[in-house]
Amino acid sequence: MEIKLACVSICLQRMADKTVDRGPWTGCAVMFLQSLCSSVNLISLYKDEQRKFIVFKVIKLTLTDSAGGLGGYDILKVHDADPFLGVEVKFVDVAACQQFLESYSSGTVCQCFSQHACRLLALPQEFMVETRLKASTNTLDNDLDNLELCLQYIHLSQPARLRDEEIDYLEQQLQCQALRPAAQSVVITQEEPLVPSNCFKFQNKVFEDRMLNQTDVQSFSNGVGRQWKHVGRALGKSCRALKGPAIDNLAYEYEREGLYEQAYQLLSRFIQAEGREAKLSRLVKALEDCKLTSLAENILDIQPQE
Repeated sequence: MEIKLACVSICLQRMADKTVDRGPWTGCAVMFLQSLCSSVNLISLYKDEQRKFIVFKVIKLTLTDSAGGLGGYDILKVHDADPFLGVEVKFVDVAACQQFLESYSSGTVCQCFSQHACRLLALPQEFMVETRLKASTNTLDNDLDNLELCLQYIHLSQPARLRDEEIDYLEQQLQCQALRPAAQSVVITQEEPLVPSNCFKFQNKVFEDRMLNQTDVQSFSNGVGRQWKHVGRALGKSCRALKGPAIDNLAYEYEREGLYEQAYQLLSRFIQAEGREAKLSRLVKALEDCKLTSLAENILDIQPQE
């Protein structure tokens, strides 16, 4: 058996070497992802038109982190492989493929996916995924102790399709966002298409519309001062928990703790009441309505122009 495996390995190597000599290196693999959190179903999230783009973005960021950059690979298809979400990837650079295999073998791929998913999809911090990796009929998880063999399997598995139109559209959305690490913003030009449904526009820039987080609450509480009531009433136009006497009740209840605590409790109550709909865009709109654009800029980490 060992002699047979050695012969197969040598044969695969020779075939790979010949193919490399004849043209650019390519190969194909399918990564299968399944949530280990009972309350999270990746297939359902991807089928949800409101979250499909964010799930795709999580996949893209994970591959970018694990393959060493944006180049070297191409996502061809994301599909339902119940209970897994299947991601078909074409590699066009042997170094990127090798780095991906090393990241996958070490568990970095799972870690990156979980971290990006928690941040962008507002999932529980304990969210983790189970993965499978296949090249054609070969399950690579069984051979991770021999990454060279895995690389050969991927190289011999050539893609049977072009990139799906759906993936083309999602890639275009990512390009339109032109994400930046800090503010994730991009200047709008006349030629740019409409703002994606999961984004919002502020001061001629587009920002990803995410849930408010603890940093947002602290920045707001530090900067809003006595204007917190006005912002609360602006938020109350679309939030039942802040309608009627709710604002005055908060002011009375936390009067002794001061303005910071009053503002902090206001936004905390908004998040508690609205859940996943407590979005950044709603706070920014309320700040704009109250002419507190400088505070909105601070929360969005917009650097002042010199």
